[in-house]
Amino acid sequence: MVEHVRERVAAIRNRIAEAARRSGRTGDEVTLLAVSKTHPVEAMKKLLDGPVDGFGENRVQEALTKRALWPDGGGLPWHMIGHLQRNKARKALDVFDRVDSLDGVDLARTLERLLQETDRVLPVLIEVNCSGEDAKSGVSPAEAEALLEAVVSGCPHLAVEGLMTIGPLGGREGEVRGAFALLRELRERLRSSFALALPVLSMGMSGDYVWAVEEGSTMVRIGTALFGQRSYD
Repeated sequence: MVEHVRERVAAIRNRIAEAARRSGRTGDEVTLLAVSKTHPVEAMKKLLDGPVDGFGENRVQEALTKRALWPDGGGLPWHMIGHLQRNKARKALDVFDRVDSLDGVDLARTLERLLQETDRVLPVLIEVNCSGEDAKSGVSPAEAEALLEAVVSGCPHLAVEGLMTIGPLGGREGEVRGAFALLRELRERLRSSFALALPVLSMGMSGDYVWAVEEGSTMVRIGTALFGQRSYD
C-alpha cells in the first residue's frame, strides 16, 4: 500500500514539474497539499513516505478528531481550506497552522481578536470566488482589495500570504483557465497596490491542477488523485 501511494505522489509530482516547466518555473516552486477530508489518519500517515507538503481539511471537527489521534500531525502544516464559521474560529486555531479560506472582514476580525490572546501570527490566504458560482465561498474579485485593506490595516496578527480559488466545477478548459488567470491577474494588481509579495496562489485540484500550474499556481490541493474516491458511509 505504501509503495502504491509513493507511485501516486511521484506521478503527480512529475505532472506538476512538466506543467511548471511550461510556465517557465520548476516543480519545486509548487506546494503539494494533500486534501485529507473524510480519509482516516492511517491513510494520511502513508503519505509521509511520499512525501507531501501538508494536509488540507475542510471541517474543524473532523480535523480536531484526527489531531487527537495524531497530535504532531506528522510534523507537516495543517491547512483549513473549507469555509470557516466564526463560531468555530477558536477551535480552528487549536488544530490548524494556516487558514487558506479567509472570506470576510468579520471572520478576519474574529481571528484577530483570538490571536491577540497569545500574540500568535497566523498565515492566511484570501479566498476569491473567481467563477461567480453562488454555491462557492469567497469574496468576489471586486471585493478582494477591500478585504485585504481591512486585514492589513486592522489585523496585525494575520499574515496574508496570497490568494486561493476553486476552479469552475466541471468546467471546460478555457473556462477553468480563465478563472485561474483571473486570480493571477488579481494577485498582480494587489501586489502593486499594497507593496506585498503575496507569494502564494492556491489553485488547482485533482481534475485541473495541471492547468492551474500552467496558469501560475504555487499550491495545488489534491485529494482523489492521492487517496482515491472518498467514501461517505
